[in-house]
Amino acid sequence: MTPLISTERLINALQTHGVRLADPKAGLASRRGGAGPSDHKAITLDGMTVMVPVHTAPAFESPYVAEAPDDAGNSRILRDNVAVGAISFPKRPRFYDLSTADGIPYPKIAVLHGRDVLATTVLQTCVRYQSRTKTCQFCAIGQSLAGGRTIERKTPAQLAEVARAAVELDSVRHMVLTTGTPPGRDRGAAILTESATAIKAAVDLPIQAQCEPPDEDAWFTRMHDAGIDTLGLHLEAVTPSVRARIMPGKAQVPLSRYFDAFAAAIAIFGRGQVSTYILAGLGDTPDAILTMSERLIGLGVYPFVVPFVPISGTPLESHPAPTPAFMDEILRPLSAMLREANLLAADIKAGCGKCGACSALSTYERRPAA
Repeated sequence: MTPLISTERLINALQTHGVRLADPKAGLASRRGGAGPSDHKAITLDGMTVMVPVHTAPAFESPYVAEAPDDAGNSRILRDNVAVGAISFPKRPRFYDLSTADGIPYPKIAVLHGRDVLATTVLQTCVRYQSRTKTCQFCAIGQSLAGGRTIERKTPAQLAEVARAAVELDSVRHMVLTTGTPPGRDRGAAILTESATAIKAAVDLPIQAQCEPPDEDAWFTRMHDAGIDTLGLHLEAVTPSVRARIMPGKAQVPLSRYFDAFAAAIAIFGRGQVSTYILAGLGDTPDAILTMSERLIGLGVYPFVVPFVPISGTPLESHPAPTPAFMDEILRPLSAMLREANLLAADIKAGCGKCGACSALSTYERRPAA
């Protein structure tokens, strides 16, 4: 069927409003809690895999409803009982049915994001999380651990075992390694490096690593030498006042350090292979996000702008999600800037920007909105 609105705007609408599931069983394979995308479910829309909120407060009141899927997993999105798009639900990955040599179910080690991305939080704790004066107000990293859906520390051997199975059984094409921030000056770079070394020894799989900027730029060379292909250094918010309010602990790492780290990392990983996550809707204006994005693009850093999703159980669970119009106001000009700079999601070797399922940005890049 032909969507009543453009695919780009429909994705914006579904990711900001969320989706109600007519069949609750369709949400069984969704993501609850954890390091994100949390409280989401993957759908396939117009040939693209999109992560949409299904367990958030806005989703429970969303005007968008996903019909119960048929036996092949096909469904439709309805608004006011009118179909606005055809979707399907991806099948449960086959590697989810296995356990590691030491008896841990594979989904507790790593999970499928989008359609073909394996993702894990290597360390499911963070030095900032237990303190409400330091924690990122949007973060749910401890929820999946408390719920028994993951383990605190994934060993290199476990990650290598699961990665190999995900490639062989489910044709996974790239992997994301993220981490809570541990104590110490490397801010997680060390455990990401040892994890990547083990994975690359087991399977040829492009890897993105994500952490706060380590204090020493030498870590970027070590990470690259370990087989990490792309790097994510995530700003989340771009205005100093918003950063201080929303993530008081992480904001202690100043923007100046981020930009020094971006420049040093680009020299190692290459233009377009370093990215940053920006959550739109936390208080930054569209102009502030676009101004920051222009600076990042000038360095060769890909700004992956996604809509903020209020996660249940976090301090921002009642914070409103951005509107579809707000996201369009950012993503339309941002995609034009990226096309002009030839800095495109399709050219990223691994990671969130390449996957693109948490934002309509890559869709705007491919098909500029009218």
